Amino acid sequence: MNILYNKRKRKTLIITASIVLAFALMIGACAIYLSDYYRTDLDAINAFMPQGTTWEEEPDGAISFEPEGATKGLIFYPGGKVEYTAYVPLMQACAEKGILCILLEMPFNLAVLDINAADGIQNKYPEIEDWYIGGHSLGGSMAASYLENNVEDYEGLILLGSYSTADLSATDLDVLSVFGSEDKVMNREKYEKNKSNLPNDFTEYVIDGGCHSYFGMYGAQDGDGTPTITNEEQIRLTVESIVKIME
Repeated sequence: MNILYNKRKRKTLIITASIVLAFALMIGACAIYLSDYYRTDLDAINAFMPQGTTWEEEPDGAISFEPEGATKGLIFYPGGKVEYTAYVPLMQACAEKGILCILLEMPFNLAVLDINAADGIQNKYPEIEDWYIGGHSLGGSMAASYLENNVEDYEGLILLGSYSTADLSATDLDVLSVFGSEDKVMNREKYEKNKSNLPNDFTEYVIDGGCHSYFGMYGAQDGDGTPTITNEEQIRLTVESIVKIME
């Protein structure tokens, strides 16, 4: 009886230890994954931004760019595993064209962990007449997923190196899809497949010589193509296309 009991006890301890070890390994793997992300290239941003440029940081970490007299607003979801401040130059360049921009910080740099991050933002800016939402890469896909249940609150969607898995084809949204000709990160097969989720009259703009990472300023991204234009040029062309879709 004691021998049988001891064997069962030993087996239980082994199983418990195995579960604890597996859980610890999983937690460790998650911690390593989440701590490995693309950092903002501050030197590049400082060289790009006009001297004296300022913006407002909200208590929740969001950064707002509020040009005087703005009537159009853009809520932006950053790319997956990219530090959100890498998109400050893009947002600042849009603000210089009169667009109020809200750059959102995501938990662990993953928009998939807070798809509803845009909730409540519009109420803070009653002066804005037309709202758009968008993002880069994973951020763009999550912005589209959010938009699926909030179509009536927005005029359009901005996708940068991204695509929508949410079906927005029956909406009258103004949709802009921008990607670089040298983008090797965005899955082109999935991009083509998911075009059917967008309205038939959506606008597609391919930046000749552009790459995946140049919508922000965080250096080269693993697996990306080699750009033949500068980071600054890609941001400028992107902003021009955004301004045009909002006209």
